[in-house]
Amino acid sequence: MKFSSSWLAEHIDGLNLAPAELGSLITIKTAECEGVEPHGAHFDHVVIARVLTSEPIPGTHLAVASVDTGRYGIKQVVCGAPNCRANLLTAYVPPGQLGVTNAKLRGVDSAGMLASSKELGISAEDEGIIEFAAGNPGDAIPGCSSDTIIEIDNKSLTHRPDLWGHHGMAREVSAITGRPLRPVAAELPSGPAPIAVTIADAKLCPRFSALRFENVTVQPSPLWLQQRLESVGLNPINNIVDVTNFVMADLAQPMHAYDAAKLNGGITVRPATDGESCPALNGTTYSLDPTVLVIADESGPVGIAGIIGGGPSAISASTTTILLEAANFHAASIRKTSTKLKLRTDASMRFEKSQDPANTVRALARAVALLEEVSPGIRLVGGVADVYYSLPPLAPIEFTLAWMQRKLGKADLTAAEVTAILTSLAFGVTEAAGQFTVTVPSWRATKDVSIKDDLVEEVGRMIGYGNLTPLPPLVPNTVPPLPPERAYLRGLRQLLTAQGYTEVYNYSFVNEAQAVELGLPIPDHVRVVNPIAQGQELLRTSLLPHIKRNINDNAREFESFRLFEIGKEIHDRGRELPEEIPHLAAVSFAKHGDGTASLFELKRLAGTIAVGCTLEPATAHAYEHPFRSAIVILRNEPIGRLFEFHPSAVETGRAAVLYLDLVKLQALRPETGKYRPLRRFPTSAFDLTVVAEPRELAGRVLHLIEPLAGPQALKVQYLYDYTSEKGRSMTYRITVGAADRTLTSDEVTATRAAIIAGLEATGLTVQS
Repeated sequence: MKFSSSWLAEHIDGLNLAPAELGSLITIKTAECEGVEPHGAHFDHVVIARVLTSEPIPGTHLAVASVDTGRYGIKQVVCGAPNCRANLLTAYVPPGQLGVTNAKLRGVDSAGMLASSKELGISAEDEGIIEFAAGNPGDAIPGCSSDTIIEIDNKSLTHRPDLWGHHGMAREVSAITGRPLRPVAAELPSGPAPIAVTIADAKLCPRFSALRFENVTVQPSPLWLQQRLESVGLNPINNIVDVTNFVMADLAQPMHAYDAAKLNGGITVRPATDGESCPALNGTTYSLDPTVLVIADESGPVGIAGIIGGGPSAISASTTTILLEAANFHAASIRKTSTKLKLRTDASMRFEKSQDPANTVRALARAVALLEEVSPGIRLVGGVADVYYSLPPLAPIEFTLAWMQRKLGKADLTAAEVTAILTSLAFGVTEAAGQFTVTVPSWRATKDVSIKDDLVEEVGRMIGYGNLTPLPPLVPNTVPPLPPERAYLRGLRQLLTAQGYTEVYNYSFVNEAQAVELGLPIPDHVRVVNPIAQGQELLRTSLLPHIKRNINDNAREFESFRLFEIGKEIHDRGRELPEEIPHLAAVSFAKHGDGTASLFELKRLAGTIAVGCTLEPATAHAYEHPFRSAIVILRNEPIGRLFEFHPSAVETGRAAVLYLDLVKLQALRPETGKYRPLRRFPTSAFDLTVVAEPRELAGRVLHLIEPLAGPQALKVQYLYDYTSEKGRSMTYRITVGAADRTLTSDEVTATRAAIIAGLEATGLTVQS
């Protein structure tokens, strides 16, 4: 948002601060200033000049002119404008300004330049050099002077719709500097309105105000008005439209002027109907629906409310009567319509910030004075048409001085200081014995100031945060207890990373192809209505689709790796909210080998995470190796699976996966461990090798050995198996011992013999 420092000064008596200092104060106390830049400095040097003679240069479109510049004397200038002629009063730019130098054009010396409005930065018109009806050589360009533009970051003004105009910012500057703010004319003619106005939905349009004018002359605006608009980034168009833009830039109230002769009947503010369309000022015809608010006459829409006017009713050179409108619209409605139509205008940017409904009549009153100046002879017809559904007033805000002192951390803050600050910002203040009652002005009551904490900010910023001693609040500071689930997951992550596993994070979204690839039913997924990207239309019911992708991605770079993800499965529950179940997926990958090591690594990890768990053979899923899948059992409850991905599911190597339901695991794990003292007596161990069938399960044999070993067996451990020409054999290590003595060799031998006898009784052979 651009603010002219000279424009601001017109609203404030005696403002004499340098623009850079003013920008710094605005930054500290109101909104972030992005820059302070000079504008139109050349107007201090450009003068009116009279063309004395103008002779064409043969063979060119150029002419050599002799001009009387007054201040700079008689100059010879080469000019290419078609309207360069003798006795013309125009603008002369001396060398050194606007990049102009003494030059030789087509062999003719040229000292300076005769300029157009566009070259002077007054407007976008470039049909020839500027023409003045009156003036003397050497006079300054009428209505144009050097200025300084203060640019404010729009994000700083999002909550302050009143600051989207110069008068609102001047009110802030007045409060900051202590200089009085000049009042804005707010008187409107009385009498019957010449046009009927109807509002279909008071929520969408709380107020619509309009005036009718006749005897209108549409012509270019005075140079001062053109230059003023151009300085803040608005393009001059004609005197009528320029007045509406000037008022918008001054009072932050968008306005629109209609050619009244092109309107059919009264004005209605209503939602559009299905299939309705509106040809707009920008040449585009917009298709509308009932979510779009329009301004219509009896023939149909003549404008899209709060965004853009209609083309057929636009002001043109033949316009002699106008209807001038200033309205107020629901902020969210304008924002949604602007997004739907992909059309963002200066008006929509202001309306979507929640403008003050009281501002419509102020804007019309300001426009009346301006129109009388820029369109001589213009005449008002009747009074103002004003349909106003006033909003409920904001309740007064109460607080105590002690509360304000404590909130700001400024114990020496006085009631007089608080009153002076709030009054300077146009709040109504009543104070008695440190008890304040504050009323909020209408331009700050639109979703800006509503509670006493908002007033703390107002007082604090005007005092200056640099003047407040930064002290921490004197309140107890205790760390809240960690939720059990979070503590468990945090500990699990620490355990896995300590054992060499790298954590991965994946999106909770999958596509249909990923789900089908792993045989996950599509109807079981929750479908996302507005996916953030293509291929993310389903919420995952398993971590495995992305884990599979992680394996293949990393396998291209590494020979082996370990990784894990802790995330949630999301299951559809019909009309109820989806069920989210945290799971762990741990992966051990090796590009070379038969994958056995990875399976045993994850079996070891399962025993570390779920102490006491066992594995039982399981029917393999389609994506699992047909002979390498098992169910993880803890306390007779299944808590997950241990498997190797089917060779076709991974691009290279072998990948084993441990997949656990963390809700079940957390519920089944013991609350506390039991203390066991260190053994005082040594243990003994021996190995047994059992001849087995090719598909014999090592776990089944282990479960046979455990009861045969008797009460003195401390541990039965599967070591390895070996396949040779003679067949397959599996080796187990049995550790035995007693708590009160060292076992004798005879006792150990007897235990070994009992195990061998028991195994042979089941049909197994133990190698000697």
